[in-house]
Amino acid sequence: MKSVYDLEVFKKAYGISLGIHNASLNLPAFEQQKGLADQLRRASKGICANLAEGFGRQSISTPDFKRFIVMAIGSADEMQLWLTYCSDLNYIQSDQAESWKTSYREIAMMLSGLHKNWK
Repeated sequence: MKSVYDLEVFKKAYGISLGIHNASLNLPAFEQQKGLADQLRRASKGICANLAEGFGRQSISTPDFKRFIVMAIGSADEMQLWLTYCSDLNYIQSDQAESWKTSYREIAMMLSGLHKNWK
């Protein structure tokens, strides 16, 4: 692996974060700043950001990289909660929320595997 962009989990998380970002722009105005839309954007992008920062440090400190992977797992779990709110508040269709939640469960599992197997 030469770059964080080579990690399949990064590619998957990055792709879904773009969809989340675009969908969040359709939430009500009062949710845009410091509200649910902002939380969606931060948590979805946080997965990618933590992987990138940790990967940048992994040549110096494997435990540091693993710590960033754990934070990314937390953000993947957080996204499932925010998506539940969006669905329950009728901001997004429930089938879209479920699809994204399934993707975030897959991302969390991929991250767990990366954490376990990274040397």
